[in-house]
Amino acid sequence: MNRHVIPKSLARTNVHATFRRFMGTAGAYRLPKPYNEKNLDYAKSSPERQKLQDALVQLRSKIPIAVPTMLSGTEVQASADATRLSQNMPADKSTVLATYSPATEDEVATAIESALLAKNEWAEMSFYDRAAIFLRAADLISDKYRFEIMAATMLGQGKNAWQAEIDAAAETADFFRFNVSFAQELLEKQPAISAEGHAGRTDWRPLEGFVYAVSPFNFTAIGGNLISGPALMGNTVVWKPSPSSLYASHLLYKILLEAGLPPNVIQLVNGDAEMITRTVFDHPSFAALNFTGSSDVFRELYGKVADGIRSKKYQDFPRLVAETSGKNFHLIHNSADLSSAVKHTIRASFEYSGQKCSACSRIYVPESRAQQFFEEMKEELSHVKMGPPEDFDNFLGPVINQNAFEKITGTINAADKDPQLERIIGGFYDNSTGFYIAPTIYVAKTLEHQLFDQELFGPVLVAYVYPDAEFDGLLEKIDKQGGGFALTGAIFANDPKAIRKAEDKLRYAAGNFYTNCKTTGAVIGQQSFGGARSSGTNDKAGSSDSLRRFASPRTLKEEFNRLKSVLYPSNL
Repeated sequence: MNRHVIPKSLARTNVHATFRRFMGTAGAYRLPKPYNEKNLDYAKSSPERQKLQDALVQLRSKIPIAVPTMLSGTEVQASADATRLSQNMPADKSTVLATYSPATEDEVATAIESALLAKNEWAEMSFYDRAAIFLRAADLISDKYRFEIMAATMLGQGKNAWQAEIDAAAETADFFRFNVSFAQELLEKQPAISAEGHAGRTDWRPLEGFVYAVSPFNFTAIGGNLISGPALMGNTVVWKPSPSSLYASHLLYKILLEAGLPPNVIQLVNGDAEMITRTVFDHPSFAALNFTGSSDVFRELYGKVADGIRSKKYQDFPRLVAETSGKNFHLIHNSADLSSAVKHTIRASFEYSGQKCSACSRIYVPESRAQQFFEEMKEELSHVKMGPPEDFDNFLGPVINQNAFEKITGTINAADKDPQLERIIGGFYDNSTGFYIAPTIYVAKTLEHQLFDQELFGPVLVAYVYPDAEFDGLLEKIDKQGGGFALTGAIFANDPKAIRKAEDKLRYAAGNFYTNCKTTGAVIGQQSFGGARSSGTNDKAGSSDSLRRFASPRTLKEEFNRLKSVLYPSNL
């Protein structure tokens, strides 16, 4: 595509229509205001459902898809004897969606050097031109490639139509559009005042080096966020997506190239995570890690970077940005609209089989409302179907792979033998065709049970029934529980005093706190996302806060008047 074709996003506004170069620090152009991509419904007989079904059939007809090794945006022909690895479909575990040759150490090193060679030209490109690439990509995702990238996410990552819609289509486009706006917000931050005869300005430089982005399997959009924020600030990026999101990530990369992204700016590398990370961390120009994944993995990466800093390996102190794990909670007060709380809890705990870092996995229910709460949970869950995502009737799909299946079912088996736990819903599972685990709820007899601290990343919820009079004391316990994580939490109550108590006492228990709303579903531009403690660095994806980490500002000052004397008036 011609890089100078104006995208639909720009055509909607009255901004200057001519693409021309200007200083990256000058706010000469106003880019269009961002907006949240409208979600399609996929109701029966709707045109979007038919288009998505057609895309699924078409993708099925192509599998297994041979995903090429990409270097500098160009496909690299693998040798005939090269190892081929596969991405299998979690709903149909014997079927290979895509195959790929893992990058060699030499190829990773080449990707790094190519990104560094591209850095100056990319950083010197006007911000308007950089932004236009991502705005074009947002329109391509929301229109031309909407159903294709959704189909890739459904088959590759096991999401149903709605989960793929809000992730691969809407949120990816939202990240691109809003990150453009957030980047402009930063670039326009200039000194508020200057003394007479003086002028001050801020040069929002990219980092000196390259950014390493590591994205997880569970959201196609997260990969788009991790690469777009740093790139918009003028950085070049080496991107390693999860092998369980291999094909959707590859498609997203191709969309960016079609939108006009210079081929060296973002380098997509697939393969052995340990080798790729070692090669990246051994390079003196490693400038930042942009990571979403496990807390334990991030701790390991943090330690390795710290070793490099201690040995003076890097030319700068690398920035570490991470959103990691959670053991998120719902707290029910006896004043709550219980039926609403039930529905929110089912969505928060069991959508995408609990494989969201924000998923609710522990809940606290008042004794006076417990019987009604669990009866309504059973009734609502009786209407929830589980199965392949291509069947639009299914609310739940599979967990991502065999390792996840074994970890979660192993915990279920142990819990069923635990006298301190009572299983009241679910507990069954089946991996004969795909990795299916039914929504499962345990009630713990003690508030001290380990399930309140253990992250499972699956459809398992542990509940504690508390005496109504102990609400205040329970808040302190909730704050200390959760395995040291502090990502998301929610209270369901109509009593304003209870709501304020929870907000105050649980101030550090969650980076995203909700009232009468589930813990999942933060919307870019509406709720920035991120937690602290063991849940990450809380740099708030979906805000300018996270993009700030990928800029190294330089302060400039110029004097227009002549200095007429060395001495100050007080010296005379």
